Amino acid sequence: MSGLNKGVGRVEVTLKWDPAPAGSPAHDLDLVAGVFTADDPHGAPVQLVHFGSRSPDGTITLHRDSRTGQGFGYDEAMTVELDRLAPRCARVVVGVAIQQSGGRLSFGDIAGTGVRVREGYTDLLTHDFADVPDALAATVVEFTRTGPDSWSYRPIPRGFDADPQTFGTLLGSEAS
Repeated sequence: MSGLNKGVGRVEVTLKWDPAPAGSPAHDLDLVAGVFTADDPHGAPVQLVHFGSRSPDGTITLHRDSRTGQGFGYDEAMTVELDRLAPRCARVVVGVAIQQSGGRLSFGDIAGTGVRVREGYTDLLTHDFADVPDALAATVVEFTRTGPDSWSYRPIPRGFDADPQTFGTLLGSEAS
């Protein structure tokens, strides 16, 4: 890429879902981001950002966290500042995990799910989890460093039969 086209730099990932039916336990979905280094791009994340946390360098922050899906539009929002990540960081994977405190719950059990990845006012990606209905967690998008100051992205919709804790360890794994 030329210096005038640096790929993606700062993105916002937003998540939405419909609240649980009356009398049922709340549906709680969470955005999760893992940062991986060039020497271990599919291993353990050097940073794992989720509800109640942020990246130590402030490049990934969760601005909104919903425990119910109530509200209009997107209920959770995460900003990923790829252009500020340290040079050793080569890959960022963003996914969604469903809290399992009210019993086993998959994407197919939750109405109105959707995730959107945007840069400015441009939608880069939208996904509704219809292709992973039995999954308890799923990856959504992967950002890969393509040069010192440039990043590319690609959708990676992949479901996992894993609780949020386990999903954090699997987030960067290679597809089987």
